[in-house]
Amino acid sequence: MTLEEAMRTRHTVRRYTDRRIPEGVLAELRECIRRNNEKHNLAMSLVTEDTEAFGPALRLFLAKGVRNYVVLAGKDRPGLGEAVGYCGTDVMLLAQTLGLNSWWVGGTYSRKGVGRNAAPEAGKLLGLIALGYGATQGVPHKSKRAEEIASYAGPAPDWFARGVEALLLAPTALNKQAFAVRGEGRRVFLTCNNGAFSGVDLGIGKYHFELGAGRENFDWA
Repeated sequence: MTLEEAMRTRHTVRRYTDRRIPEGVLAELRECIRRNNEKHNLAMSLVTEDTEAFGPALRLFLAKGVRNYVVLAGKDRPGLGEAVGYCGTDVMLLAQTLGLNSWWVGGTYSRKGVGRNAAPEAGKLLGLIALGYGATQGVPHKSKRAEEIASYAGPAPDWFARGVEALLLAPTALNKQAFAVRGEGRRVFLTCNNGAFSGVDLGIGKYHFELGAGRENFDWA
């Protein structure tokens, strides 16, 4: 499975089986996390076989069976949210290619529990990505139409249309899809207005747009 195929087949899954993730799969995930941390100065980490990410009520009714997750964190600085969103998406889609399901969690988790398991240099926590073998494969989220978020100066090239289609597959906080994307020649302008989640959602959106459009076809403005 390619990353683009993973992007199209990945859906949010909140309930997981007790099947353990093989060591080989965990090693690939850790290496992906290491590369992203090194390149973007982050402190993401993989936590396995741990149930502290959610309180008892959430574990019973919403986050059933979550025992593996990626801590999304880094030193507090301008642009941290966007970097976490972009790099977290890279890890999340790799997980899908490896046969795992996932859930991007922005706020409904135990900061204390996750903090105890984060890397010592974690810094600011911005959420987590639950990973594992889902009880289901999830379902597509409700999506806006391309014309609701996108515009292009003149006839839109195919790469721009593909980028917008991919952008609308991105998971966002509360499923708001609060993107506005505009194209002009090779330049693409992307913004996201989703309150406290804007930076992270922008990073997720940029990764998706690049994957759909092809990074070689355009420049971020």
